[in-house]
Amino acid sequence: MLREDNVTEMDGLGATLAHSALKAIAFVCDILTFPIYVLLQRPWKVCELSRRIKATPINKDDRTIVYRSVDKASKTHIEMVRCNVTTMASMFEFVARKHANKKCLGTRRIQAEEDEIQPNGRVFKKYNMGEYMWKTYAEVNELATNFGKGIRELGNLPRENIVIFAETRAEWMIAAHGLFKQNIPVVTLYATLGDEAIAHGINETEVTTVITSYDLMPKFKSILKHTPLVKTLIYMEDQLKELNSNEYDRDVKILKFTDVLARGAACKIPNSLPSPSDTAIIMYTSGSTGVPKGVILLHSNLIATMKAFVDSTEIFDDDILIGFLPLAHVFELLVESVCLVSGIAIGYSSALTMIDTSSKIKKGTKGDASVLHPTCMTSVPLILDRISKGIQEKVSKGTMLQKILFNFAYEYKVNWVRRGYSTPLIDKVIFGKVRNMLGGKVRLILTGGAPLSPDTHEQTSICLCASVIQGYGLTETTSCATVMDAHDRTVGRVGAVTTVCDIMLVNWEEGNYRITDKPYPRGEIIIGGENVSPGYHKLPGKTKDDFFDEDGKRWFKSGDICEIQEDGVVKIIDRKKDLVKLQAGEYVSLGKVEAELKTCPFVDNICVYGDSSKQYCVALVVPHQQMIMELVAKRGIPMSSFEELCSSRDAEKIVLQELADHGKKCKLEKFEIPAAVKLCKEVWSPDMGLVTAAFKLKRKDIQERYQHEINRMYAS
Repeated sequence: MLREDNVTEMDGLGATLAHSALKAIAFVCDILTFPIYVLLQRPWKVCELSRRIKATPINKDDRTIVYRSVDKASKTHIEMVRCNVTTMASMFEFVARKHANKKCLGTRRIQAEEDEIQPNGRVFKKYNMGEYMWKTYAEVNELATNFGKGIRELGNLPRENIVIFAETRAEWMIAAHGLFKQNIPVVTLYATLGDEAIAHGINETEVTTVITSYDLMPKFKSILKHTPLVKTLIYMEDQLKELNSNEYDRDVKILKFTDVLARGAACKIPNSLPSPSDTAIIMYTSGSTGVPKGVILLHSNLIATMKAFVDSTEIFDDDILIGFLPLAHVFELLVESVCLVSGIAIGYSSALTMIDTSSKIKKGTKGDASVLHPTCMTSVPLILDRISKGIQEKVSKGTMLQKILFNFAYEYKVNWVRRGYSTPLIDKVIFGKVRNMLGGKVRLILTGGAPLSPDTHEQTSICLCASVIQGYGLTETTSCATVMDAHDRTVGRVGAVTTVCDIMLVNWEEGNYRITDKPYPRGEIIIGGENVSPGYHKLPGKTKDDFFDEDGKRWFKSGDICEIQEDGVVKIIDRKKDLVKLQAGEYVSLGKVEAELKTCPFVDNICVYGDSSKQYCVALVVPHQQMIMELVAKRGIPMSSFEELCSSRDAEKIVLQELADHGKKCKLEKFEIPAAVKLCKEVWSPDMGLVTAAFKLKRKDIQERYQHEINRMYAS
């Protein structure tokens, strides 16, 4: 029998030989195909477009610089202006005329819910699903018109708020556009908010009618006690189940979504069209601190962002978007609105049914992406982080040869992509299986809501063979501030300022960020333009603090810190609220540290905490269950369960060392790396109230939940 060290030496020798053989084969192929690729792909043009100047300073003084886009309005933007598209109501009339018979909104048919027996004997409920059922633009426009009239027939008047509290689905969009046609402001609440936050939004906006879904109706058994003004509940029906309305308060009228459509179809009330200065939405943010704030968004704000997005995003006539992020989030709503104005189809999905291995998909049947074959999708960094780690996990379980082949192909593609080339053969042979998880045709992934780490950005774009376009904006700026250029091949940046707004960079002396910094000016981002909200609903003090008017523009103080590089592109580097000064005087940007440490393969999520009276930070870590169990087992520490592991001091020490090593690779300073960790067995979800619907950390809530553990880490 061979000794273990001899086996390891032979494995290493085999890996080296295999890698050398692959390099030799690739070298020969490159020589043979290089002239063809140069002629067909014109890489010098690709690199030129990537490096071009995208925004320039238009004004500067001792403490501020104002940047503006150099791009021109797109064909769709110009057409919107010519056709007087100034409100959401006029937008949908415009697209319904232009794209009347094209597919608009699609919902997948659920044929049955069946019991599936697992190998351990447990029984899970799974869906047996059919094809997508589509409604054309003309049909959606008619349904929206009927819904809006049905709402008016029920007694709701223009400018009287109505809440939409439902999951992302076609009926959400139909309801919203029906209300826009009657100049009724839509109050949006995340489906994942807690009862107290939901009641707060309903009461603060004084609504009498709530539009919800079958799945969320049970929440109102308790919520209605705290919302005395609500007199009508309208619910979007389930495909398989009927609601028992006898279980609800008899004083509240309960109607099906289709009942309202029927009332509207028979109603003669005309549309009550809004003006650009009317309120379209009061959007309640699932903010990372405190009670949710209602951000007022005018029709003009929404139209401005749509113009900006069509200027910066390449959308083709045959594109299909898979819609699954919350429509109550401004980013998803505006991306879907851009799809509508561009005349492309939106097929709805959810995390439970999206891919073949999703929890509600019956074994042997296809997930939504495999049926829909989308070309575009939206995402948030946490989802892309999980996709990235899923790829890493799959590669780590492969044979030595598979690992060598994958790693070689990855490095090969990265090198050629940076030079301006695409690699169609590598994409098909090596990355085809990964790409097929999302239907095999995704070419564009739009991400926002939080900064995306450069490593995740690169890995998802390389392995999914798609352009990952990062943008930056806030609810207060209607999701719009910057968007990456379609030709930009860099990672870790959020693009240049869009065509409808300006960015003002302002010194932040406390954080030591100034516009005179070298090599690039740095400071707080202040956004000004048509996309900026008038303010917060019923919060005049907060509105006065965060918004101001200057030079004929509305401006918003973001609290985010950036540097603007020589091509006018923004890189987010810090956030005011995330900055902690430690006892020795060092400043730690919690968000920056978390973004880097989250890319560690053993971390599913992380919240770094800093106490100004202490000399170091600590961290609450949600470990990647499978990978951490394997790591601990390799270190010779047997664990009977994941729960036992999360309570183990030995496991904490192992994770702490992994974070330290990973932090050094990411070039974090020693004082930025946590000196103690607590392993959390719960996966932080919006339902728990520890992250927002966009998966941003709710620091205050996390701190309150784990205060005892934070105290223990500092005491130790």
